[in-house]
Amino acid sequence: MAAYDFTAPRLFVEADLAEGRVLPLERAQANYLLTVLRRAEGEPVLLFNGRDGEWRAEIVPQGRKSADLRVVAQTRPQPAPSDLHYLFAPLKTGRLDYMAQKAVEMGAGRLQPVFTRFTQGERIKLDRLQANAIEAAEQCGILAVPEIGEPDRLPACLAALDPGRLLVFCDEDAPVTDPVAALRGAADPADPPPLAVLVGPEGGFHPEERALIAARPNTVALSLGPRILRADTAAVAVLALVQAVLGDAR
Repeated sequence: MAAYDFTAPRLFVEADLAEGRVLPLERAQANYLLTVLRRAEGEPVLLFNGRDGEWRAEIVPQGRKSADLRVVAQTRPQPAPSDLHYLFAPLKTGRLDYMAQKAVEMGAGRLQPVFTRFTQGERIKLDRLQANAIEAAEQCGILAVPEIGEPDRLPACLAALDPGRLLVFCDEDAPVTDPVAALRGAADPADPPPLAVLVGPEGGFHPEERALIAARPNTVALSLGPRILRADTAAVAVLALVQAVLGDAR
């Protein structure tokens, strides 16, 4: 049997989860289950809150358009949260939504917006970023919703990183060499350090920013190949590489 139930819908809730608890559904969640998915009384729903693991609940209708969920049993314990930090320059809304969702799917445990010289805009809706992170977690069976960092300038974000954390810098000007070899040369895959990944804006980094990044100890500049990738594409590519070589997919 599959280790994960792909048939039951999953919902993120803020409430504590324990056997026997009854949780009122928010209007949007009730509409999703009762109207969109046409779920009926007693049908299973998987719940998680990022703290108590995953639990199976049953629908208890409270009229035509509302319902409660009765928590029945735990299906998976809460794992340790991912320690992979993803630092990124904000993009236009649609592509930022995509990038945030894919970063969560690829195992990022912290999403950190970084303002650079060439960032396209300096307005970012943290509630929308959080909503995208939750949606990705709901759809992909992830139990720990990533932390959302307050947006900050590049120098402050670099200074906030622990010196022991390896920073993987996606550098379009880095020599086009084997990225797997570059990662293995930066850290021991058998005992990798805490990791962070930095992807810049569409216009790349200013020379002063590039010098600031290069001056940080415990940093590896990584080429993603001979083609210039869009920032949202680069996010998926570099996170897949990092997870395969030094992360939880190795």
